[in-house]
Amino acid sequence: MKHWKSILAAGVMAVAGAANTQAAELIVLTGMGSYSGVRDVAAGFEKATGHKVTVSFETGPSLNQKLNSNAPADIFAGGPEQVTELTQKGKLVAGSATPFMLAGLGLGVKAGAPRPNVSTVEDFKAAMLAAKTIGYSRGCSGTHAAEIMAKLGIADQLKSKTVLTGGGPVAEYVAKGDFEIGIQQTNVMLGIPGFDYVAHIPTAIDRPCPFSVALMSVSKQQDVAKQLIQYMTSPAAVPLLALTRVDPAK
Repeated sequence: MKHWKSILAAGVMAVAGAANTQAAELIVLTGMGSYSGVRDVAAGFEKATGHKVTVSFETGPSLNQKLNSNAPADIFAGGPEQVTELTQKGKLVAGSATPFMLAGLGLGVKAGAPRPNVSTVEDFKAAMLAAKTIGYSRGCSGTHAAEIMAKLGIADQLKSKTVLTGGGPVAEYVAKGDFEIGIQQTNVMLGIPGFDYVAHIPTAIDRPCPFSVALMSVSKQQDVAKQLIQYMTSPAAVPLLALTRVDPAK
């Protein structure tokens, strides 16, 4: 990691001067959890440099198809475990993985439904016990939500009324009335029709989901891709990440 950072710091970025070079076209592969953060920061990079960035939203099957066929791509964004696995398979450049963002957990209800008070840890605990049904995803946010409930000592009481979704934003299931309260990453809850975002889970018990970025082995524009990675982890990215309620990696 130190070697990789030293390469980036040596001048591969030079965003201010990059706009004067021939524009490149980059492709970033990402899943639902990191899509909004990657999208907004990529837009900032385009504006700063003149390079074009296509952010491709990938589900498991479509991602596997592109990886297995060595489809053109320059950067991958995903959870640290997934990044490690793909690096071991040779799909990502060893040593290029860089922490990118943290997505905290929030909750919401069907549009127009009563909004629970979750302003304190005790309020949150009481709201979970009072809920008729609670929905999580099967990914990082669902795993972390379950761990939060266990830490609060209420996992057994919630077991019979907890529902795991089959995929897609939890907010969409809440909007359809599949369960009363949905918990997921805050950035995935934005802009879902029929869903009201209530609040972030109290900071004292929240367990944000981390995401990293790495250089794809098939990239034919690795120098520019490295520039994008540095931009994604620079101070310039912080206000762009905030647009979708996520934080830079610490």
